[in-house]
Amino acid sequence: MIDPGLSARSVVASTLLGTSPPQLPGRLLVAFAEEFGIRAGTTRTALSRMVDRGELARFVGGNYVLAGDLLERHHRQEAGLHPSAREWDGSWEMVVVPTGARSSGERAALRRACDHLGLGERRDGVWLRPANLSPDRLPAASRVVEAQAERWTARPAGDSRALVTELFDLERWTARSRTLIEALDHELDSLTDGFVLAAAALRHLVADPILPPELAPAEWAAAELRSAYSTYLARYQASLRAFFRAQLATPSDDAPAGRGPTVAS
Repeated sequence: MIDPGLSARSVVASTLLGTSPPQLPGRLLVAFAEEFGIRAGTTRTALSRMVDRGELARFVGGNYVLAGDLLERHHRQEAGLHPSAREWDGSWEMVVVPTGARSSGERAALRRACDHLGLGERRDGVWLRPANLSPDRLPAASRVVEAQAERWTARPAGDSRALVTELFDLERWTARSRTLIEALDHELDSLTDGFVLAAAALRHLVADPILPPELAPAEWAAAELRSAYSTYLARYQASLRAFFRAQLATPSDDAPAGRGPTVAS
């Protein structure tokens, strides 16, 4: 069922976030939003405002491409879908915020950056995670952290498994994964409902803390969810490409005919 709370901006952003490269003709974004009951004029207004806010860039010919924070989000999605973990040596990443006044905006930005880097909050001003990911990942988030905090490598004296369960809600993540795996196994009901499900599964995958095997619970469902999502996405992409090809077959002044977009996550 279509989410009645979806706005034109949400549809545009999610469609481009799930497209590789993240660029589509405006006419396709407008046509797809109409499938959600969103009027063409509303979507065009949203596109214009997203360009003004730096979330999109508009190319000659009517193509729109992600920019700014949305482009960074696309990079985070790619990292979450295709995690590049390394062998864990037992060490942990630690971020410590020094004493001193910070604005509410700075604190919020640091919290988002730590979350994007897969760090869990141990207590106020201290963030941790197993050091099994590249320290050079997500440069934009790393710059925010380095501007406000100190980054350390540490080795906890206690039980690392117990610390992981304190930092991350593993039971909840696994339970949600099982629900999504079951949903992804079913056939598409419609293009719009498939879009909502794909977006939900992608958001959940990006929230995977990407634990080393030594610390992951026995029932950890990350690999199974990625496999189910990949299979589902292939089916959904085929339907979406067919929709886009049908739209491109109709001449338009703002989008020249050509190769259909490749939609991927």
